Amino acid sequence: MDLDRVIAFYHALTPESIGRFAEFYGADAYFKDPFNEVRGVEAIQHIFTHMFRQVDGPRFVVTEHVRDGHGAMLVWEFSYRVSRWGQGDAQVIRGVSHLKFGDDGKINYHRDYWDAAEELYMKLPVIGRLMGWLRSALSAG
Repeated sequence: MDLDRVIAFYHALTPESIGRFAEFYGADAYFKDPFNEVRGVEAIQHIFTHMFRQVDGPRFVVTEHVRDGHGAMLVWEFSYRVSRWGQGDAQVIRGVSHLKFGDDGKINYHRDYWDAAEELYMKLPVIGRLMGWLRSALSAG
């Protein structure tokens, strides 16, 4: 798999380009993030279609990557806006994707790691205050 092509695909991801996932992912590819766990290209496409419906201006930027023979790690920033929460300001989630490639060179495993508590819940008005209180109560510092 040409990792640079995968990165360019995510950098330029639009609702119209979601149909291209099959160019990069095997038919039975596994995908997991803090909210989803699915198998198959169509199910993965559904997650990203849903993302475009839920947030405004979503954009992935891969800031670092490491590749070995059959896999890669991508360090990324995902920026978006959520106007329905009354927060028109841009939000950013930072995370890492672990990719594994099949014998055909396509991605057959994609696992996203990011801290939903810090990157998402802390930004919500009521839940954020509760999470901040929990963080200070449990902090050793």
